[in-house]
Amino acid sequence: MHIRRSIMPKAWTDAAITSFLMCMMPIIFYFNMFVVYPHFHGLWSCLHILYLISGTFILWNLGTNLIMIILCDTSIERMLVPPNSSTNWNFCSKCKMYVPPRSWHCKICNICILKRDHHCKFSSCCIGHYNHRYFLAFVFYMFISSIYLSLYDLCFIYDVVGFDVWITFVKVAFPLSLFFFPVTLNDLYLFALFFTSYASSFSFALLCFHMKNLIENRTLLEKHPECLVYDRGRLNNVKDIFGERWYFVWISPFIESKLPQDGVHWILNNLGKIE
Repeated sequence: MHIRRSIMPKAWTDAAITSFLMCMMPIIFYFNMFVVYPHFHGLWSCLHILYLISGTFILWNLGTNLIMIILCDTSIERMLVPPNSSTNWNFCSKCKMYVPPRSWHCKICNICILKRDHHCKFSSCCIGHYNHRYFLAFVFYMFISSIYLSLYDLCFIYDVVGFDVWITFVKVAFPLSLFFFPVTLNDLYLFALFFTSYASSFSFALLCFHMKNLIENRTLLEKHPECLVYDRGRLNNVKDIFGERWYFVWISPFIESKLPQDGVHWILNNLGKIE
């Protein structure tokens, strides 16, 4: 894996969102593992230990996949072939060079990205050919964990805080109202519920959207019908993102899985030629 020369965020909004996410993940983990779960199953019971092990596995995958997204260089700087002006290569006026098909310039990263999908605020970098795998794994584990945690948090709030007071409904429905009322421990519980609920709904929408693109082997920027020439069937499309060992990559981002294409030359589905 090629490491990016600079991993520092290029925009303050990126830095704020990435920092907030990195701080919230261990906080939510601790809250649920040592406050919520013991409330229902008892501290260090067999069920609690089982949840602790599974939760640690998910947190590990969330954190390490996010780190791999940030570290992995998927820009044109890692191209192993000299750029040229052949058919379907585009000239980037910002980078002052020809770039391969499916490559686009990012105004924030200030460089062209191989098979660029989008600029991710969660990781403060672009998602492209070489880190797409880590992004989808991150979103998958975010959805699995947040939907499960939000259900537990809701039951916990019902037992501890209760929903019999009107102000509780206001705080749950409008989290910003917490700034207008005295902050208590119960308010922190409500914030945790809001965070996990929002994360579950948002990650579900992301997962559905990106899975559709994965099946069709297209990126966020490839909306025209002619872009479907990259669709070589579901299994090959999955391998183009997750590699030859696609069935193992969900276990850990450190499992090596070689990509069948290099992000520069692309096999088309209609004539089977290399672009």
